[in-house]
Amino acid sequence: MPTLSLHDVRKSFGGNRVLDGIDLTVRTGEMICLIGASGSGKSTLLRCMNLLEPIDDGRILLDGADISEPGLDPQPIRARIGMVFQSYNLFPHMSALDNVMLAPRRVRGLTREALRGPCAALFERFGLSDRMAHYPDQLSGGQQQRVAIIRALAMEPEIMLFDEITSALDPELVGEVLDVLRDLRGTGMTMVLATHEMGFARDLADRICFLDQGRICEEGPPSEIFSRPREARTRAFLSRVLQGGMAG
Repeated sequence: MPTLSLHDVRKSFGGNRVLDGIDLTVRTGEMICLIGASGSGKSTLLRCMNLLEPIDDGRILLDGADISEPGLDPQPIRARIGMVFQSYNLFPHMSALDNVMLAPRRVRGLTREALRGPCAALFERFGLSDRMAHYPDQLSGGQQQRVAIIRALAMEPEIMLFDEITSALDPELVGEVLDVLRDLRGTGMTMVLATHEMGFARDLADRICFLDQGRICEEGPPSEIFSRPREARTRAFLSRVLQGGMAG
């Protein structure tokens, strides 16, 4: 059974239709990269998967159960579906370690003592063991984004969503964050990414989904999407992005 599936998902903000009949299946262990121009619906799609935005129509199923029903408590779902954003959203008055511990303490009821070992292991795994006591303003953008990823992983999610997590970084810091995603890819984590890093998507994704005007216009393995796109809109987008020096 698919881990996560979306069926005819629609979402509007006022009179603006942002998602217009999305059908998508995410299987366990897959990495899916969402590509498309700004405003194509990638971020909204991820936010709907995480229940940060309610959908107007359609269904979202997690292991076969409808999680898009109105009135459903989103917290247990968000514990299973982690999300990392463009902005790091770290609390400036808390150390990196305390930022990471906050959600497991509040949502899962775990103590600092129980969390210290697993959290320290995550910091070490991603090269930040010497930064646990640092505050966000003492960290580079790449380090802050890695802490944000560690914070999401501390909840032990089954699925991870990433929304353009390198777009706010200086170019020289992008690689260290992409290395974290490569590490997660190697562990078999189920992931859905909205990204402009075309080289990364081409090398590591199982599937590419090209979004345009709130619809998945084309999807398939990277070898097909990047080498033999069927749709004219996909070809135009890739030509524009790759010629613009955003091949990643």
